[in-house]
Amino acid sequence: MDEASKQELLNNLVSKAYLKQDVYQNTLSTFELLKTSIKKIIDEFREKAKLQNPEYDIPFEFRKRGDFEIEMKFAGDILIFMMHTNVFEIPRYHFVMKSSYVKEDKNRAYCGIINIYNFLSDSFKHRRVNDSGYLIGRIFINKDMHYFIEGKKEIGLLYNNFVNSEMNKEIACDIVESAIKYTINFDLLTPPYEHVKLVSVHEFLTNLDSMSLKTGKRLGFQFKSDQKEIE
Repeated sequence: MDEASKQELLNNLVSKAYLKQDVYQNTLSTFELLKTSIKKIIDEFREKAKLQNPEYDIPFEFRKRGDFEIEMKFAGDILIFMMHTNVFEIPRYHFVMKSSYVKEDKNRAYCGIINIYNFLSDSFKHRRVNDSGYLIGRIFINKDMHYFIEGKKEIGLLYNNFVNSEMNKEIACDIVESAIKYTINFDLLTPPYEHVKLVSVHEFLTNLDSMSLKTGKRLGFQFKSDQKEIE
């Protein structure tokens, strides 16, 4: 490889590295905005719930699970916001790739991702390791601090304008509130009898709570609307 080719290779490498560092920092900044919003909402809801009816002790908790995970507990649900530490390129077939915004600058298609998962709080409390959680949304952030969200109803449908949407503390708060709204309307349904009628003696004697009888909000059910919303 001649010197000109080496220099071009180095330039490309450095340019891509700078781009990914910018995206990473914006994703981390968004994660911090979400963290601040979650703590604020949890504190506010906890106080208001106590004043509204002191007889009931409804849990509202905020917890850092590490540098890139936040746990938000309210009533019987847990939301976990998890930031991926890598940067991804949006696939060519994705709808945002058709926008003039991305066509003008292909580097805008590189994004960091923050996933939002919903679990039942009892799954953690009772260590039911076979229970299922659900990815209800994932936030994409690029080098310009623009974002869009793929996800369910209240989350995905409201935040998909990548061209004009720029992340800030108000938007972060709105996203958290939308995730809560979706979660409290995403109720636990009884699984079909055929899916839970069999249990082995080993499972029963070892630990009834952690055996293969999973608990989840939609286990055993298939909803066409859910498939369309997340895909």
